[in-house]
Amino acid sequence: MFTAAPLIETERLILRGHCAADFDAEAALWADERVVRYIGGTPSSREASWGRLLRYPGHWQMLGFGYWAVVVKPLTGSDESAPFIGEIGIADYQRQITPSLAGMGEMGWVLSPDFHGKGYAFEAAQAVINWADTHLTRPLCCIIDPEHQSSIRLAEKCGFVAHTDTEYQGTAARIFKRG
Repeated sequence: MFTAAPLIETERLILRGHCAADFDAEAALWADERVVRYIGGTPSSREASWGRLLRYPGHWQMLGFGYWAVVVKPLTGSDESAPFIGEIGIADYQRQITPSLAGMGEMGWVLSPDFHGKGYAFEAAQAVINWADTHLTRPLCCIIDPEHQSSIRLAEKCGFVAHTDTEYQGTAARIFKRG
């Protein structure tokens, strides 16, 4: 069982475990109204973002799966550091939702709007799905606001199929399942 996020490299991205140095970028990401528009609708405080950041290693240590920080690989020969652009992974949030997601891995993703439209989300999602296909036995699902068309397109491109419409915390949600 994995106790920390394994490093995954794709052609253009590095998926790695979160670290304290990610905090400012993560707090900025989750405070952006464009990011949270379809994820609860309310920007996160720094305190809430700190709690989220601390939760990620716990998933890995207790469950053997979790979230990765997504960074862009620096160009060959460049002195630039790899910028944090978002996060992606699989969680078990013990959501109180009908139908139940018990026994499933809930996949989620969020990227800074500055990096939308470049294929990074699909590239990262495929890498996580490939990892899950090798290391997890539980099926994958995701929950998406029915109005979040770009996220729905990504889920469908990754093989997720709409399963049911429901509500989560008073907001419309669509559950997608894969495999």
